[in-house]
Amino acid sequence: MAPIPGSGLAKGLAVTLRTMTRKTVTEQYPDVQPDLPPRTRGVIGLFEENCTVCMLCARECPDWCIYIDSHKETVPPAAPGGRERSRNVLDRFAIDFSLCMYCGICIEVCPFDALFWSPEFEYAETDIHELTHERDKLREWMWTVPSPPALDPSAEEPKELAAARKTAEKLATVQAAQAAEAKQAAQAENTEPTEPAEPPTEPSKPPTEPSKPPTEPAEPPEGEA
Repeated sequence: MAPIPGSGLAKGLAVTLRTMTRKTVTEQYPDVQPDLPPRTRGVIGLFEENCTVCMLCARECPDWCIYIDSHKETVPPAAPGGRERSRNVLDRFAIDFSLCMYCGICIEVCPFDALFWSPEFEYAETDIHELTHERDKLREWMWTVPSPPALDPSAEEPKELAAARKTAEKLATVQAAQAAEAKQAAQAENTEPTEPAEPPTEPSKPPTEPSKPPTEPAEPPEGEA
């Protein structure tokens, strides 16, 4: 169906009329901060303790704006006779926000939850080189990361949590059974069978003669007076 001539002009005028009759709202920024949703893509925060220097975020970044330096150190064995192991130690973690396009790929691919979105957006600079935030600055942004929303009680429990809870319940059951067995063994050792004590015997009394009734005095014979 061919468009009606002048329909585009009519639609444009309708939008203009709606805008003209709408109430004007002025944002009082920066005196009044905007109420941003918790998942706003403002700036990226680094939780350094979770970073294992796997380099996955730097390799997946399409803008190549993540810079990571590290070195390896030898860790002594945890127990005598064990083997030494090597681990990566983070020396530098920086993000150049003048190149970042806020796609969030680095946050999505991080397997150890070391990167998070922060709703903060007030980090403008007069020098473009100052938009490269080192790990100390990225760590400060972590304090502005909002808490995750509460889980939906009607939602299905993740398989990882269900497996971890099942393992913990099995371990608790085994520990409770071992504690009960140890308690029973301790009680059995403390309650050894002993011979009952004989009751004390009373000293034997000499046999007593049966008591005789008192006898009356005999009357004197007659003639004796």
